[in-house]
Amino acid sequence: MNVDTPPPLHVTPKLEDGFFLGVVLLVSIAFALVVEPFFAAILWGVIAAIVFAPINRRILAAMPTHRNGAALATLFLILGVVIVPAFVLGAALLQEAAYFYGKIQSGEINFARLFSQVVDSLPDWAMPYLRRLGLTNFYAAQDMVTQGVTSSFRTLAAQAFQIGQSAFSFLVALGVMLYLTYFLLRDGEALSQRVAAAAPLRASQRQALIEQFVIVIRATIKGSIVVAIVQGLIGGIVFWALGIQGALLWGVLMGAFSLLPAVGTGLIWVPVAIFLFATGAIWKAVILVVCGVLVIGMVDNVLRPILVGRETRIPDYVVLISTLGGIDLFGFSGIIIGPVIAALFIATWNIFTRMRGVADAG
Repeated sequence: MNVDTPPPLHVTPKLEDGFFLGVVLLVSIAFALVVEPFFAAILWGVIAAIVFAPINRRILAAMPTHRNGAALATLFLILGVVIVPAFVLGAALLQEAAYFYGKIQSGEINFARLFSQVVDSLPDWAMPYLRRLGLTNFYAAQDMVTQGVTSSFRTLAAQAFQIGQSAFSFLVALGVMLYLTYFLLRDGEALSQRVAAAAPLRASQRQALIEQFVIVIRATIKGSIVVAIVQGLIGGIVFWALGIQGALLWGVLMGAFSLLPAVGTGLIWVPVAIFLFATGAIWKAVILVVCGVLVIGMVDNVLRPILVGRETRIPDYVVLISTLGGIDLFGFSGIIIGPVIAALFIATWNIFTRMRGVADAG
């Protein structure tokens, strides 16, 4: 009795390709999960390699047969110019914050009394506006200000203690960043070509996206971080020259807030100027306002176009929203990730629009 055997199953090429694509996707997701703890270290390693790539090329041109040496020299330059100064500034900032916190705890700095001085010096026409804001109960407002500032310093102290506890993890992440930066500086061009070749995009799209990514990273660093450093430095010097305590702390805060367009450094120097006016230090207040508006405030308008170029600048409202959203999603790294994603979003749609225009014209 003959039993008909079923014909062998033949997997179609389309099914095989789809299955392999699924394997590629799963393996990629698994790899992303593996490296996720070092996401920030990898991100900053890529950023450092992109920003310092032109310097690495110049060093390599001077020693063309020593690719390893050129990458190592660039890495030492990054350590000397960025990492070491950041450590020194961070240590000084923590020391100054602890000093301020001690003064608040001892009562030497009394925010309730300072708040009362400001309120007492306000003109009569300002009182109705305060009532509209619900600040008629000045004692409650004093308590709110005091508790808020004290809580902020407690949080800062707790964060400093937490950083001390996780110092080993931080050093490991820093080591990963520097290690990755070295290889990206040495083999960056070859790696970018391999990534570009693997990307399922047309050659024109691929090249345009890679160029935009590099431009956006450099523009974000130069246009945001450098401007923030300059504004914070100028603000700190102005505060120090006026004899305002905590010049380093206020300067760093101004540099941090300068990453937010529109409001920026004004969130720091405007309240201080109001306090100086209220306490009778009129000339100091006038000097601070003039420096804040004409010097600190103009740095962004003057430096950013020079460093970045007007063609790569994205609207301020987009920078503000993307920076705040990036910080909320990614923490400190969101300062860079948010604007970079926003800029790539705009660049991608510009490329798509140009392609549609060419296709319609054809």
